[in-house]
Amino acid sequence: MEKINIDLLIKNGTIVTVNEEKEVLKSHSLAIKNNKIYDIGPKNELSNKYNKIDKTINAEGKIIFPGLINTHNHLFQTLLKGLGDDMVLSDWFANMTAPSAIHLRSKDVYSGARLGIAEAIHSGTTTMFDYMYPQPQPKLTDEIVTAYKDFGIRGIVGRGMMNTGQQFGTPTEIMQETQDIINDVERLVDKYHGKDNIKIWVAPAALWSSSEQLLKKLWELVEKYNIGLSVHISETPFDRKAAEELHGLPDAELLEKFNMVGPNVLMVHCVHLNERDMRMAQYYDMKVSHNPVSNMYLASGVAPIPRMIESGIDVGLATDGAASNNSQNMIEVLKFTALLQKVNSMDPTILTAEKVLEMATIGGAKTLGMEKEIGSIEIGKKADFFIYDPALTAQSTPMHNPVSTIVYSGSQVGVETVVIDGNIIMENGKIIKVNEREVIKEGQKIADELSKRAHTGDKKNRKWRSIAF
Repeated sequence: MEKINIDLLIKNGTIVTVNEEKEVLKSHSLAIKNNKIYDIGPKNELSNKYNKIDKTINAEGKIIFPGLINTHNHLFQTLLKGLGDDMVLSDWFANMTAPSAIHLRSKDVYSGARLGIAEAIHSGTTTMFDYMYPQPQPKLTDEIVTAYKDFGIRGIVGRGMMNTGQQFGTPTEIMQETQDIINDVERLVDKYHGKDNIKIWVAPAALWSSSEQLLKKLWELVEKYNIGLSVHISETPFDRKAAEELHGLPDAELLEKFNMVGPNVLMVHCVHLNERDMRMAQYYDMKVSHNPVSNMYLASGVAPIPRMIESGIDVGLATDGAASNNSQNMIEVLKFTALLQKVNSMDPTILTAEKVLEMATIGGAKTLGMEKEIGSIEIGKKADFFIYDPALTAQSTPMHNPVSTIVYSGSQVGVETVVIDGNIIMENGKIIKVNEREVIKEGQKIADELSKRAHTGDKKNRKWRSIAF
């Protein structure tokens, strides 16, 4: 029988599959061919099985995890790190985030996205949903797509929009006419959707900043193009009250009223969902993106994640934008996800390390409708994974349980290699396609320029504040 050539062999590592059986395969190898996982087998078995292996990576003593999936982000906000500290959400938006959004230019979005993606890859992120803000200039969403392609990351872009809600603080500078929004979504879908591992979704910023006409027209696009819709829901009590004032019902209930329901709806945050809201989400198979670091940073509250999981709702994890996190580190998100629920419930069993890893991998894939392609290491799925070497950092040593290690003792330092769509994106801690030093240098320069234009304040010389007033 003729032997088959393969592109890449990851040899003799511990594979945390996150498959249905939740197998952890010690001393196993992984074969990649034509961007997919072609074979999995014990130790040296695959080395002798194939006629030609283009590249071999020795993973002895290392762990192979499915790539982490970041289900909600605002990549341009990478430029805003440290400008929104110690504020509640309303002040954070009015005093820093909105002024920054108003002054966005193409090079700002592109530079911020590149900086954020570089950081994300170092934490094992292979798929990202970016929720690009409403736009003061044309074609800013295109800059996110270009940055995705630069790195080779698997990307979904939610085209954000606002067209009402001035009474709640929506800046007129980033509001657009409904037809202009619809035209741009159709342009983006036609140009990018389904090409180069890019997908386009619609992403109304909030129901209180969108007119009923806009929301219904967006849903028509969802059905026409078979795409998804993501929206911030019940992040704070304000979101519920403002939606009720504008539309007559709290935001979660509005989705049902406007018939914007189904498995392709991703609700973001959901900190203040009530029992009825969760029953509705489960009934319509709607998904949730949990952003624990952002919720803590802005003191928005603790989302009822264990209750959602008990209800059968698919929940993915996310960093949110770096303006409300100061990081694109998904490994950090893993730990905070577990610890936040434990301390809130005073129950150490409420959310396990294994469940948290599921939420960041196969759970995230389900929220994006991509569980048949990514989210676990299985034959036939796309080759999206990262290799973690605990020996690279004292933080991850000793390793007794690989899942516990990544969730509670994980570090970006330990992420050695990242593979996306069968391509090695980072090897030995170095991103291959992009000069990361230049990305970092440019990111600082562009961030300083934006802060100056937006008058968001010079935080570098801020006085020491033991208590913020």
